[in-house]
Order: sequence, then structure tokens, then C-alpha cells
Amino acid sequence: MYEADLTPAEAWELLENHEEAVLVDVRTPQEWAEVGIPDLGPLHRRVVLDPLLTAAGPNPDFLTALADAGLTPGDSRPVLFVCKAGGRSVAAARLATQAGLGPAYNVVEGYEGATASEAGWAGTGLPVARWDGEQA
Repeated sequence: MYEADLTPAEAWELLENHEEAVLVDVRTPQEWAEVGIPDLGPLHRRVVLDPLLTAAGPNPDFLTALADAGLTPGDSRPVLFVCKAGGRSVAAARLATQAGLGPAYNVVEGYEGATASEAGWAGTGLPVARWDGEQA
């Protein structure tokens, strides 16, 4: 099981207070291009863009991309996962935990929010950026 669910505000607070913490956006490149990505520039960091799913199904390189981003089993760096509304990020947090990464967290409202009462990362007023097709 992954560590915990966090609201977007709680996720931002964890990122602010733990400079080694990593935010991973597991949405698709199409989603990044359409609505933007979380912006960690104010914290002098970049979000890791690593889709959990591809057009063909589960991304076989998901864990490899996390390793390429410097996340290794047993290093105890907090890793936070965000998707559109909080579903894929749960699966990503579970995969990371099974791979020995983390503590892993799920951003429950996602980037856009799952319901009208949930604002998500973007609607909460946390920093966002347009995606230019490159790693954030």
C-alpha cells in the first residue's frame, strides 16, 4: 500500500518542506498539451512527466523513467503522483511502492479535480505551466 492520499494543498506543502521530494505527473502527453502541467519552478524543481498509460495500454517503461529521474528503491525520497482526477495516480503510487520507491503519495483531486466540488491542482490556484513538448 502506498503512504497516503494528499490534497493538492497538502502535496504542495510536502514539496515545499522536503526539497528531495519529487512530483510525477502520470497523465498523457495529450493531457499535458491540452491543460498544462504542475509548475514547480517556484520551488526550483521540475515535475517528472511519466505517463502511466500509453495508447497501447500500460506504459512498459514507467518504472524505468522513474529510475532515469533519479528515484531508486530504498532511497526514501517522497514521491507524489498526480493524474487528471486521482485514479491513475493511485495505481502509480501502488506500483512505486511495490518497486521499493517512496514513501509514495497520491494527489487525490488530481490536476483537474474529479467532481465539481474538487478543484484539483490547477483549480486550487497552485502554479501551472503550459507544456512545450519537452520534459518540464
